[in-house]
Amino acid sequence: MTQTMRAAVVTAEGVKVQPVAIPAPGPEEVLVRVRAATLNRADLGVAAGGSHGSMGGAGTILGLDFAGEVAAIGSGVTGVAVGDRVTCSGAGGYAEYAIADAERVQKVPDRNLSWEEAATLPVALATMHDAIVSNGRVAKGESVMILGASSGVGIMGMQIAKFMGASLVIGTSTDATRRAKLKEFGADVAVNTRDADWADQVLKATDGRGVNLVIDQISAATINAAMRCTAILGRIVNVGRLGGGKGEFDFDTHATRRISYIGVTHRTRSPAEIRAEYAAMRRDLWPAVEQGRFSIPIDKIFPLDAVVEALAHMKANRHFGKIVLSV
Repeated sequence: MTQTMRAAVVTAEGVKVQPVAIPAPGPEEVLVRVRAATLNRADLGVAAGGSHGSMGGAGTILGLDFAGEVAAIGSGVTGVAVGDRVTCSGAGGYAEYAIADAERVQKVPDRNLSWEEAATLPVALATMHDAIVSNGRVAKGESVMILGASSGVGIMGMQIAKFMGASLVIGTSTDATRRAKLKEFGADVAVNTRDADWADQVLKATDGRGVNLVIDQISAATINAAMRCTAILGRIVNVGRLGGGKGEFDFDTHATRRISYIGVTHRTRSPAEIRAEYAAMRRDLWPAVEQGRFSIPIDKIFPLDAVVEALAHMKANRHFGKIVLSV
């Protein structure tokens, strides 16, 4: 008899928690008994019937990062054993069991981390290390601006920028309460992009030079002002498009300031590329993770059965930090 588990599944009638078969790990995979999973913005699109890379469509189990105990390992897996506490990224994390590629599995640091705290780490660490270090090429002493800094990945990005030696970190949020909290997580300056003069505020904070690196999670709504306050020969890494995927683009400002504009996504990366991304993150950041240098506040914890309410909470965009499912 096939063993089953509870999972949050995309159906024609919306997301429902229902029984499905427990997956079996392949040779280079790990099966995890999930204890907590976190919500990511990509989950909203998949829940609404869209796709995210190979994920999407009826029958998809939501969830990109999760933490729990190793329940089984593939024949080629080394470095983890059944019973280990791990935090990982993969697919199908909104479930009692989930599969992760072995190279995207990290042992939970040997300190007093809850399952919920451990589950906040993988995607945020890998995404922002990839944006700030691998693609953004941040150097010690440079200035960094995170557009959309009150999201979980934004909060992690500010901490990574500081850790990698940024001399000035600017975070943006349109919510006054969330903006006031940014300095607790690495921001030297917090800016409201709804202010008509927000780009001038950034220029003032950088003595007129502009920021060396912009991590843009907003895009269309802010791109032209962001370019105006990017330093000559600065870089903009486009991570997200919360403000719109299409819009006006000031090509003259882009050319005049000689900005390198870089787009990143996981949707078109091969498994080997994603493995390399996680290896680079672990190389640069995991010792600091083990020391407790990085954290993301947990906005709210929902039980798995309340996944629809959790997704609605994310869609309302009033949270600060991570939304977590307890499984």
